Amino acid sequence: MSGTDPVDGVVTETLPSGLYAVEIDGRHRVTAHVGGGTGRNFVRVLVGDRVVVELTKNDLTRGRIVKRL
Repeated sequence: MSGTDPVDGVVTETLPSGLYAVEIDGRHRVTAHVGGGTGRNFVRVLVGDRVVVELTKNDLTRGRIVKRL
């Protein structure tokens, strides 16, 4: 199952259970979790980091962080 095209965003908040609030285009807020390779390699995602997010096809308010910029 693949998501939509990746978009850039900024992490605005750390949420419980490994979730992050990511702001896209300065307007849209997305709840995202860390993708497989990023999570396995213990890459730390902090508030203010620029990230690449893949959004789900069914719910555009949820996604997966695939890369930290």
